[in-house]
Amino acid sequence: MVQIRTGRRTFRQTTGAVGAVALLALGAAPAVADDATPEFAFGAFDPIKGVKTGSTFEVPATFTSTGTEPLDKVFLSYEVTRGLSHTDLPSNCLRYEVPSYDEAPSKSQAVCEFDQTVKPGVVYAPEKALTLKATSHALEDRLRMVVEAEDAGPDENASEPVRGTAPAVKLVERPDQTPATDGEEYGVVDTTVSTENTADFQVTGAQLTGKVGDTVHLKVAFTNAGPAWVLGNRDTSAADVRVKLPAGTTVTKADGFCDKLATGSYSCGTSQSWVDEGHGETYDFTVRIDKKVDGAKGSVAFAGPARPFDKVASNDTAAIGLDVTGSGASPAPSASPTSSAAPTPSAASASPTGGSDASATTGGGSSTTGGSGATTLTGDLASTGSGSVLPLAGAAVAVVGLGAGAVLLARRRAAQK
Repeated sequence: MVQIRTGRRTFRQTTGAVGAVALLALGAAPAVADDATPEFAFGAFDPIKGVKTGSTFEVPATFTSTGTEPLDKVFLSYEVTRGLSHTDLPSNCLRYEVPSYDEAPSKSQAVCEFDQTVKPGVVYAPEKALTLKATSHALEDRLRMVVEAEDAGPDENASEPVRGTAPAVKLVERPDQTPATDGEEYGVVDTTVSTENTADFQVTGAQLTGKVGDTVHLKVAFTNAGPAWVLGNRDTSAADVRVKLPAGTTVTKADGFCDKLATGSYSCGTSQSWVDEGHGETYDFTVRIDKKVDGAKGSVAFAGPARPFDKVASNDTAAIGLDVTGSGASPAPSASPTSSAAPTPSAASASPTGGSDASATTGGGSSTTGGSGATTLTGDLASTGSGSVLPLAGAAVAVVGLGAGAVLLARRRAAQK
């Protein structure tokens, strides 16, 4: 919790009072609207579908200035995700490449400058529509267009600009079209470009081997074998991979991209909302072998929404095997104490007993004594027992001590007076 000192709080209160007076003074003055602020509206623009890989297509953009004054210059930009590329860029356009960052995929941006008069209420369009190309890994891509009266400049992470080499183009009026009146975010339009392509999602299983009591590592994988990259919705995993552990095992630590669904069952996602071709995720679990269960087998499989782009179903599921070496017997329970006296709290212990994702712990609940030694527990293991009793008792003693000290101090002050 952030603590604010009294002096700083007083300063903030004083500042707030001064600010309130200033706002009242501003409110008393008549508001003056800046009607000359340039605003724009794009014409109707539908999603682009049915594009073939390797082909080019035009982007027929039209816009209208909804301000009240003519403009001397406008800038029209086209931003596309990595499945699309700019082609035949006019010489009055600059292209920037922006790498992936802050959970946004990489993109390519072309900004075209039109140094000419743009009248309000008139529909304009480039005399030659900009063309884009669908690459071999295109599938579902995004296109954003923005029209502005000033150049906003490139993204701070953008590459050095590359000027187009095709002949410059200018804007032309389209008197046959009805001017648009409403725009999205003052001259911004977002749409999708769908390319006819496929992406083969695959999973890879594993084989667990060890003795009863051993702690082993499990690594299973998800891969997008392409040829297309897959871009999902923002803030959504690009895949849902279900991992089910074999019976007779306990997960002591789950992968960071995985959430527990039930005992021994996990839903694993991706680090981003997209997955490039040839890439994927590897999920790493720490697993304890509790006992030998004949025929025990786990699995890795896809779940979630349908994937119409994935035409190969044979690699959508893989097995997780379990080979318990040695006699295969579960560890024998410790002998019961023969004394009739109850064990002291320091001698009490609990032993893991099965293939669930929970185990009893001693002390503060941070370790267990199964397998080959003490193991720190993280992930989805539950902690049970009396680990919190001692800290609570200590806190109670501290409170009593503080109270006694406060009484003694009060008496001393009374005596001094």
